[in-house]
Amino acid sequence: MNLSFDFEKPIGELMDQLEKVQQVAEKSKVDVSATIKELEEKIEKAKQDLYTNLTGWQKVQISRHPERPYTLQYIETMCDDFIEMHGDRTVGDDKAIVGGLGTVNGQTIMFIGHQKGINTKMRQYRNFGMANPEGYRKALRLMRMAEKFNIPVVTFIDTPGAYPGLEAEERGQGEAIARNLLEMSVLKVPILCFIVGEGASGGALGIGIGDKVYMLEYTWYSVISPESCSSILWRSWDYKERAADALKLTAEDMFKNKLIDGIVKEPLGGAHHNPAEIIETVKNKILKDLSELSKLDTQKRIEQRIEKFSAMGVVVEG
Repeated sequence: MNLSFDFEKPIGELMDQLEKVQQVAEKSKVDVSATIKELEEKIEKAKQDLYTNLTGWQKVQISRHPERPYTLQYIETMCDDFIEMHGDRTVGDDKAIVGGLGTVNGQTIMFIGHQKGINTKMRQYRNFGMANPEGYRKALRLMRMAEKFNIPVVTFIDTPGAYPGLEAEERGQGEAIARNLLEMSVLKVPILCFIVGEGASGGALGIGIGDKVYMLEYTWYSVISPESCSSILWRSWDYKERAADALKLTAEDMFKNKLIDGIVKEPLGGAHHNPAEIIETVKNKILKDLSELSKLDTQKRIEQRIEKFSAMGVVVEG
């Protein structure tokens, strides 16, 4: 088991003990099966206790684990075939957002998502998953194409935010995201959205309007990252843990506040421990939901989508 975080140290120490006992068993004829069993039980209990009581900041850390499956891994693993499509037909091809047509168990789907990259060189190439306006315009072009051919849309959200550079603002970053919100609200085909890692600000929301919006168990979704929130409120990143708790950014918080439709359970410790399992879980969720959504009348489905988002944040005073 790959343990990467400070808060996982107690588990790591137990696993080291187990490894030493197993080495003793191999080198000698001493029966240590009882000790091994006891340690294995302790490790399992420690994992359950730790991962079911994570703080908001700890979940943010897990959401950023470099070995978590990214958008293209989800798509390429669950699809029988996939054709990536490029460009917004105006400026260029934003590498931070990928999209194209894929077939899952005979069902054709338009996939769109943020792509961070799997190593330093690829992260630079993908701009760390921070999309420019042309990325959101590419996404919109693909969604309109899906609508034209009556193909459902599935989006994977994993971004630290839309690219904040001057050139992005010059090319209309705010307008591009706002137009996507408008167009996705009334798109005639079913839309499913999955937050599979980080869900930061308008960068996430730009492809996050759907009939069903799901968060994976150890992900976060918020208007701002804990570090940025901390730097604004306290002029320092040192309060990021406090900011994470205050932002209520975990899947449980978001579901409790009726801002998402459900939580997708991850393998114990995070998706990076068993990518195949989480991808299969998401695949089954997609097929099940698309089957149900396709039975709804188009106009009724759009009305339900609009009503769901319009109800968010509504406060009724007695």
